[in-house]
Amino acid sequence: MTDLSMPQTQTRSQSATGKIALRWLLYVLLALFALYYLMPLFVMLTTSLKSLEEIRTGSLISLPREVSFDAWKTAWSGACTGIQCEGLRPYFWNSVLIAVPAVFLSTLIGALNGYVVAQWRFKGANIIFSLMLFGCFIPFQVVLLPMARLLGMMGIAGTIPGLIFVHVIYGLGFTTLFFRNYYVTIPAELTKAARVDGAGFLRIFWSIFLPLSLPIIVVTVIWQFTQIWNDFLFGVSFSQAGTQPVTVALNNIVNSTTGVKEYNVDMAAAIIAGLPTLLVYVVAGKYFIRGLTAGSVKG
Repeated sequence: MTDLSMPQTQTRSQSATGKIALRWLLYVLLALFALYYLMPLFVMLTTSLKSLEEIRTGSLISLPREVSFDAWKTAWSGACTGIQCEGLRPYFWNSVLIAVPAVFLSTLIGALNGYVVAQWRFKGANIIFSLMLFGCFIPFQVVLLPMARLLGMMGIAGTIPGLIFVHVIYGLGFTTLFFRNYYVTIPAELTKAARVDGAGFLRIFWSIFLPLSLPIIVVTVIWQFTQIWNDFLFGVSFSQAGTQPVTVALNNIVNSTTGVKEYNVDMAAAIIAGLPTLLVYVVAGKYFIRGLTAGSVKG
């Protein structure tokens, strides 16, 4: 009697071997892509830890022979951004003073806007939402002149409150979009039941919708913080000496160097300027993905 199980066993074995090979091929490709993506960061980090002599005589991708943090100290408190040599420190705290209130205000107002548009239907709600959505796609350069005129009329041109105002206004389209698309997934019957029980507009928002909004709040905070912290155009256009954010100071450090080019200081300054957004994504990156899949791109 012929054994028919042998060909089937061989086929299964070959199939399993093929799947393992494809899996390892995928891992190798992912590792190569990760290496390619992380190589600039590696070069920046190693260069910032080298002396100028080692940078001139060594390889670009070699590890430092002697680790030195002198470039980091200079970038933080001694690098020249023009005629002043205060490093990034004062400008770093300017960015903190700009980003924190701007993120808070744009998130709060965006949540209220999204709540109104999604749950409190009124005449023209869709038109208003469409106009705000259209505002998300207006290039920064288009609003520079009218925004400068408005800041001058308000008397806050060149100030940190003025930069906060700019980022809040420009971020409202995105925050409203995020919260609106999240709130439309919440049943309208929940709002109707709360109104029957006597709850008002703010009570429903504070007691029902806000506790349910943690995933989309995380998404909005990460998005807004990244956009505001990394902004250069608004910072250089609407600030003056003493109120410039860290991105403007970084540009000044890199472009105002005279004499010997201190690449280690430039690299250290770039890492310091980008470190807060990197930490935000490392700490809260998984919550960002969860928030997106929880409904922020639905509706």
